Amino acid sequence: MTIASSTIECSSLLHWVIQPQLAMHIPDGFLSLPVSLVTWILAIALIALCLNRVESEYQERAVPLMGVCAAFIFAAQMINFPIPGGTSGHLLGGTLAGVLLGPWAGSLVMAVVFIVQAVVFQDGGITVLGANITNMGLIGTFCGYYLYRTIRHALGRDTWRGIGIGTAVAAWTSVVIASILCGIQLALSGTIPLGIALAAMAGWHVIIAIGEA
Repeated sequence: MTIASSTIECSSLLHWVIQPQLAMHIPDGFLSLPVSLVTWILAIALIALCLNRVESEYQERAVPLMGVCAAFIFAAQMINFPIPGGTSGHLLGGTLAGVLLGPWAGSLVMAVVFIVQAVVFQDGGITVLGANITNMGLIGTFCGYYLYRTIRHALGRDTWRGIGIGTAVAAWTSVVIASILCGIQLALSGTIPLGIALAAMAGWHVIIAIGEA
């Protein structure tokens, strides 16, 4: 590798790390082949499981709500909000989808949103789409939903306090978990050291997650 190419690669990586609105959508070339394959397999397996559960448990009237939810989350993710340092972030919406639709249908909605973003708008890479879907669409949604349900039961299932606090805490946590997973995948791929990856990803998204909540 020449000095020039190494400099360009480092510059590209640095730009990506300090731009948190892009950091959760991993671009092509930032994950190793083994990590990409594992996340693709995991994403496909979870999507297949979600499809099976939705077909067996959900009624047809849930389909329009899934479409509306997907459209809303897609639009919400297009809106960036500023954070200190001159950068910006956007909402993920996994917890919202899980709360409204349940984790199975909610995860499918998120997967569709990220597929459209990658294919049509080049927001995130195609070869790493499995990782983006797994981090933000599947694990983020399931973690958010079950944390929301746990907090809601603890504080009062039918109280506004339980619903409000449960949703806020779950949404914040799901974003942070997704950012940590992203950082770990980057480190396993040898793209960036683990300490730097976690500090950059989790550090920024602790702030961004406040907007999600």
